[in-house]
Amino acid sequence: MPEVILPGASGRIEGRYSPGKRPNAPIALILHPHPKAGGHMNNPVAVTLHQLFVQRGFATLRYNSRGVGKSQGEFDSGIGELADAATALDWLQANNPAATQTWVAGYQFGAYIGMQLLMRRPETDGFISVSPPSNMYDFSFLAPCPASGLFLHGTADTVVPPVEVERVVNKLRTQKGIVIDYELEEGASHFWQDHIGAVERRVGAYLDKRLEENPA
Repeated sequence: MPEVILPGASGRIEGRYSPGKRPNAPIALILHPHPKAGGHMNNPVAVTLHQLFVQRGFATLRYNSRGVGKSQGEFDSGIGELADAATALDWLQANNPAATQTWVAGYQFGAYIGMQLLMRRPETDGFISVSPPSNMYDFSFLAPCPASGLFLHGTADTVVPPVEVERVVNKLRTQKGIVIDYELEEGASHFWQDHIGAVERRVGAYLDKRLEENPA
């Protein structure tokens, strides 16, 4: 998995890139948790998401947002981080111009940034949001949500109570033309300790279902 350096608005952006298995492979962008809480691209959930897409033939990129690892710049309260995500997706698309599908997957703060990116990139075909912090950030921008996707949360999440995510999911499910899957993992916390296998199992099954319905 080669290291890549992307030119960003605040300087270089450090990433890890796995090329696709064919020239028109679908693409996936992976976004990490909150930088101020120690979030980085090698977070176990982010790495698991990356591997799940790679296993299914996707050209996959995860990266450190500004101020994290070798990425230059400073934390920008989500504004600059969204710009970094757009830069990363631009790079991924430029390197895979024949991609058959585009997916965005994020964990925690990365889920929040990923969903904002989704709203700005209508070409996105699907999303994965793990433990989205819907009680910390306003998700009302998802109106309407442009793509179907999966929300995955833990029943033992005390940082973001499941009822907060259900509120967002229920709102999105009133829209026509998209399908929102919402799965709760029994006993999983916000940090998924001892439950990484559940992320792998549930997200993998969801991707397989979507790819069976609409092969990439």
